[in-house]
Amino acid sequence: MTVLIAGGGIGGLTLALSLHQIGIPAKVFESVPELRPLGVGINVLPHAVRELIELGLHDKLDAHAVRTKELAYFSKHGKPIWSEPRGIEAGYKWPQFSIHRGTLQQVLLDAAIERLGKENILTSHHLSGWTETDNGVRAEFIDKATGKSQGSHDGVLLIAADGIHSAVREKLYPGEGPPIWNGRILWRGITDSDAFLSGRTMIMAGHEILKFVCYPISKQADSKGKFRINWVAERHMPPTYQWRREDYNRTARLEEFLPWFKDWKFDWLDVPGLIENCPHAYEYPLVDRDPITQWTFGRVTLMGDAAHPMYPIGSNGASQAILDARVITREILAHGTTNAALVAYEAERRPATTDLVMLNRRNGPEQVMQMVEERAPDGYDVVTDVLSLKELEDIAANYKRVAGFQVEGLNAKPPIVQITREAPRAAG
Repeated sequence: MTVLIAGGGIGGLTLALSLHQIGIPAKVFESVPELRPLGVGINVLPHAVRELIELGLHDKLDAHAVRTKELAYFSKHGKPIWSEPRGIEAGYKWPQFSIHRGTLQQVLLDAAIERLGKENILTSHHLSGWTETDNGVRAEFIDKATGKSQGSHDGVLLIAADGIHSAVREKLYPGEGPPIWNGRILWRGITDSDAFLSGRTMIMAGHEILKFVCYPISKQADSKGKFRINWVAERHMPPTYQWRREDYNRTARLEEFLPWFKDWKFDWLDVPGLIENCPHAYEYPLVDRDPITQWTFGRVTLMGDAAHPMYPIGSNGASQAILDARVITREILAHGTTNAALVAYEAERRPATTDLVMLNRRNGPEQVMQMVEERAPDGYDVVTDVLSLKELEDIAANYKRVAGFQVEGLNAKPPIVQITREAPRAAG
């Protein structure tokens, strides 16, 4: 009955906890030798927060995360374009959380170790292949650092939660090649700085070519009265730019991108100050993959970034992986640990995430900043001189619809996983 999960990130750990919740044993296999709380800030949207709360993680998350109050867009001159309440302030029954990615993963990992047992969270286990057996799947693992075999494990299903460089997806689609780079680079960091605007605001400023995003990820000020501010600087690089595409997470050099933001000193935020005072920043390419026509092959399926890697626009990457995990669990509850469960999961999630991948390529709700830049590059007095209120409202509402977190619809729906009968005990 054991479900094998390749990948111990946010999606894989959420799935392990969800399966445990319905009485299905799971094992998580992670390539790295140690799961550590790495990364920078992320946002978890209300539809995903609801599912984490159903797993009993509300208090742990609320202790570490900031309850995002509003999302606000600004021009490159720091002039307001559009703002909207978020989380509880927007009328949701659940908050939107701004949190360090490593903190979220650690909360999930601690819960998984406590509930599943440390023996079911295996590190230095990189999936090297699998075969289907009469009763399920036999997966082979190696230590990626040494190349030595780590043996095989038998399970009833194999779920690939192993990210944008998924070993499972590579074997299913061997000709796909590397992720697709669209010419944009992200520089990301965390700086101890003063609060801005409401103190719980997520801001985006600029346009498609040059953009800055930031939001707080600490609830309490430190001894100097400073808060941890997560920020992202982004630029669409010229065609002549030579980027080393094999580097997906290298240390950033501030001098390479700070000059583009040197004049972005707004009366409500000092952008160059945030960049200059960051102790350690990282560089990432903005990449995704083309949607594929099939995730499920027999007793194997893809989820999260292995299934639908998307641009980090609209704060949806981690949230969609969490939703995947919960839908898989719901379908296993309905169909048992069978191919039918995986097929039903894919039937719901693949079309939805395909739409989201394509919408994010068109800049999702952030397209309002580009529209303002194109219509009024030299600035404006009032944004409605440039964009109508209806245009602004329609763009925001459409993204919530596609991403599945409209207020009224979400509040009226029950959680994805409802334990109303005994969990299935045998594969069909």
